[in-house]
Amino acid sequence: MGGRALTRAPVPLTFATPEEWNFWLSQRHDKAADVWLRLAKKATGTASIDWEQAIEEAIVWGWIDAQKKPDGLHHILHRFTPRRAGSPWTAKARATAEKLIAGGWMEDPGLAEVARARADGRWEAAYAGDKTAEIPDDFLTALDAAPEAAATAFNALSAKARAALAFRLSTAKTPSARSRRIAEYIETLTKSGD
Repeated sequence: MGGRALTRAPVPLTFATPEEWNFWLSQRHDKAADVWLRLAKKATGTASIDWEQAIEEAIVWGWIDAQKKPDGLHHILHRFTPRRAGSPWTAKARATAEKLIAGGWMEDPGLAEVARARADGRWEAAYAGDKTAEIPDDFLTALDAAPEAAATAFNALSAKARAALAFRLSTAKTPSARSRRIAEYIETLTKSGD
């Protein structure tokens, strides 16, 4: 009998304390491919760790947050995975890791991820993240010279889309690759702003 195997939706886990999440990671950090956490929104009064606590414990064990999606009115699902080789660090995650190292909270898997990032340059190249990403001057100059439609489309971008744009520009390997990416973004924005 051919066809695809049925896949089950992941069952999200809920932890009332950071210690419970830390214990889960201590037992499975090197075995599990991912996990979805069900976090209660702040105003619900439900016992649950919050995102800050969840990410701190994940960093301790060399894991990272990957996705999030709503789960009804009172919860959000966050997917966590082991950090992949070569995955970039945000400045916020780097600062969190530095705080955890200084406090003596990091475990060997988390320390190993930090060491790899320091060795290959990702530690120094940590990017700002969605809320604080700065758009580079060379892109803004090109945007000023572009048709008004490009500026209209750019102004409509979400913070996440702007951060992705800034990240892609910052990771260009050569000046010509960066210039090419800027031109592609301006062209795409001009077309979508018409």
